Amino acid sequence: MTQLPLKSLEPFAISSSSSSSSSSSIFALRRGAIAPFSYLLFSSIHHLPSLRLSIRTTSTVVRAMASHIVGYPRIGPKRELKFALESFWDGKSSADDLQKVAADLRSSIWKQMADAGIKFIPSNTFSYYDQVLDTATMLGAVPSRYGWNGGEIGFDIYFSMARGNASVPAMEMTKWFDTNYHYIVPELSPEDKFTYASHKAVNEFKEAKALGVETVPVLVGPVSFLLLSKPAKGVEKSFSLLSLIDKILPVYKEVVSELKAAGATWIQFDEPTLVKDLDAHQLQAFAHAYSELESTLSGLNVLIETYFADVPAEAYKTLTSLKGVSGYGFDLVRGTQTLDLIKGGFPSGKYLFAGVVDGRNIWSNNLQASITTLEALGNVVGKEKIVVSTSCSLLHTAVDLVNETKLDDEIKSWLAFAAQKVVEVNALAKALSGHKDEAYFSSNAAAQASRKSSPRVTNEAVQKAAAALKGSDHRRATNVSARLDAQQKKLNLPMLPTTTIGSFPQTMDLRRVRREFKAKKISEEDYVSSIKEEINKVVQLQEELDIDVLVHGEPERNDMVEYFGEQLSGFAFTVNGWVQSYGSRCVKPPIIYGDVSRPKPMTVFWSTMAQSMTKRPMKGMLTGPVTILNWSFVRNDQPRFETCYQIALAIKDEVEDLEKAGITVIQIDEAALREGLPLRKSEENFYLNWAVHSFRITNCGVQDTTQIHTHMCYSNFNDIIHSIIDMDADVITIENSRSDEKLLSVFREGVKYGAGIGPGVYDIHSPRIPSTEEIADRINKMLAVLESNILWVNPDCGLKTRKYTEVKPALLNMVAAAKLLRSQLANTESQKQQPPKPKSPYLSLIPSPPHQSPVCTLFFFSTFHSLLPFPHFFSSSSSSSLLQLLLSPPPPFLTHLLLLYLLLLSSPQHPVVLYVLFPSPLFSRS
Repeated sequence: MTQLPLKSLEPFAISSSSSSSSSSSIFALRRGAIAPFSYLLFSSIHHLPSLRLSIRTTSTVVRAMASHIVGYPRIGPKRELKFALESFWDGKSSADDLQKVAADLRSSIWKQMADAGIKFIPSNTFSYYDQVLDTATMLGAVPSRYGWNGGEIGFDIYFSMARGNASVPAMEMTKWFDTNYHYIVPELSPEDKFTYASHKAVNEFKEAKALGVETVPVLVGPVSFLLLSKPAKGVEKSFSLLSLIDKILPVYKEVVSELKAAGATWIQFDEPTLVKDLDAHQLQAFAHAYSELESTLSGLNVLIETYFADVPAEAYKTLTSLKGVSGYGFDLVRGTQTLDLIKGGFPSGKYLFAGVVDGRNIWSNNLQASITTLEALGNVVGKEKIVVSTSCSLLHTAVDLVNETKLDDEIKSWLAFAAQKVVEVNALAKALSGHKDEAYFSSNAAAQASRKSSPRVTNEAVQKAAAALKGSDHRRATNVSARLDAQQKKLNLPMLPTTTIGSFPQTMDLRRVRREFKAKKISEEDYVSSIKEEINKVVQLQEELDIDVLVHGEPERNDMVEYFGEQLSGFAFTVNGWVQSYGSRCVKPPIIYGDVSRPKPMTVFWSTMAQSMTKRPMKGMLTGPVTILNWSFVRNDQPRFETCYQIALAIKDEVEDLEKAGITVIQIDEAALREGLPLRKSEENFYLNWAVHSFRITNCGVQDTTQIHTHMCYSNFNDIIHSIIDMDADVITIENSRSDEKLLSVFREGVKYGAGIGPGVYDIHSPRIPSTEEIADRINKMLAVLESNILWVNPDCGLKTRKYTEVKPALLNMVAAAKLLRSQLANTESQKQQPPKPKSPYLSLIPSPPHQSPVCTLFFFSTFHSLLPFPHFFSSSSSSSLLQLLLSPPPPFLTHLLLLYLLLLSSPQHPVVLYVLFPSPLFSRS
């Protein structure tokens, strides 16, 4: 493969046009001469809704610094994409409207990077929903249920795959590695035929080029795509996803050829699965894939990008041995051991894309420390071969700090969002090339020192309390079986009790009330009155639906983590610090900057108010310490487990206050327990030990009669089931319906679970309303592997994002399904316990076991040697091996006919054993 030299971008001018003005202005940019943060004047889409770029030749040529961004947030600084998507889904806007918002977002992102002096600007990192789904559509990997008949895949098929529709469910969604982002899981089978069905990557490259920006098109690599997929339903367990590698490569070759023809000089393949524990077969498939692509990639510079963790030694060896690859990207923030691998040997003449700016947190980079690292690497690979980069895509951080006008100034000086991280990357690249901005570095050093010495960061009492936790097990004294018995006596719940996970729909009126109260436009009295009215509505609805354990609906909460963070010390909050979780769903993580404590009760007021409205059990709703940690931007100046223990102590205080207030069921959500799991097996136990310990700390002091629930979101729990059991919760509810009941497989394999468990019976992420029969079928599958006395019936997750028109019928069907199964289970139990009644003779017709000879055997017992009596009742069931004939004395000729009929029933394929028993003068019937 021909390797091209790094090219310098020509200086260019920016043309900015607005629909409200016909005038335009030209801004000449000099590479390497941008003052820090000056680009922020132009960074918001709000200010530049219709930005377009154009190249202009100038007399001065300034070399662009060797800088690179792995990827960038798509949602927009003020969630423009979210609102455009939801408007389109609701039928309030057209596809053209959505595409225009997307185009403006992309052009603004490219402009920001160009303004900041970034040399390697990515394209095709934008997505309307998810980058893995984009890759599936590129390959034409569309499950047959969506009715795609070929051709370019449009919004209809694309969003049906992501969200489902009225007739078909969505594809599975799961966590993206150990982040809070979710991706759509492709479904693949050996029979799949792949075809180039989405030209998005090429179209976006051409779009950027037309605006005057040379970009690096980014593709999810072929090996990671397959390893992130799953076998389609019904596929043999022996099927290997990597067996499809040679079937998808022709499509990749078509895409690469089109990109080359369009003028691309670099191409980036994201292969994040290389940081996992891949076996020799998987690494061989990786080497094979890029060997097959080598001739097609000839003439292009190829970057293979990894992120989120260290690259294992064997994977590093395989990766750096590839022919025709120009550069390698590594996460040097979380992958500190990779530094040693690089220092131990790096291929000569290749570029190292050094990910030293953290793409997963919001703290400003310690520039001097990064320069020290980069210079050390430069001594190994050559300074001219170093490209300064982010550790991963900036998708996982907030968009732009310039929009945070209410954040404390001192704390704000410690932060850098995606837009600021772009500037940091270029500042490091400039410094590495001998053009250090002394003022910028000095300001950064002052912020680092301020954070380290600030009294608001450290609380000695909290530090001591957390330190005292070490060495103690913090487990409830009574085992879960005895606790459940005590709780059942107090709660008196039916078999298959129904509940929901916590939140109910958040209407526009409800959001308005919260917003106005926060802005001090309404009084506290009016606010409390409005929230009380909403809670009462939710309680009444649940009683009408006949749900067994109620929730108050969380109308006072905007977010399950932010709500608690606002009431805990050591947290700071943003106005526009949104991060994409999936599709249009965004979260606004709080910032943990210091030691955590609870100044006063957080939920007792609302929970006791809700309990006063009903005689049914009302759950107190809390977010667990591990989830608060994993869904926050966490301080990086102490180990994460120390921060988690501090949060656990605060939640413990809240649990005990709820119990004292008379709340008998308390849910402590650990939705994000698994997403914090390290990507390497060798590091998992340490994390799980302190995470589980943190949960147990929260509830170790409650009475046996207080029922502790927890809830977990989308993840593969099978490999951590023993840690889940060790959490020692009384009841656990887990998202399940959208993952083909993978959770249930662990119980089929023999894992014994004695606590209550509620695998979700329907998907709340889709507007689709499941039928009673569908839910009942799902519960039946659960009953095949779980005891009825521990099974709960509940949705997958909270109902916050749904509408009441969807929630009411879905919950109605859920309760109806639970009642149907209760009735069936009660009838079965009744039949088991009912003793025989002495009345008349009985006859049982039973298929012979497989080992018996295929003959019809007749046994006659009669005290009077009379002919067989004739049946007056006959029942048959396809699901039962027993056919019963209930008898009464008939005329003799009918008995002859019966015998002949029974003989005709028998065959070698269906042998019959007929037992006619007259056990006593007082004949009996079964």
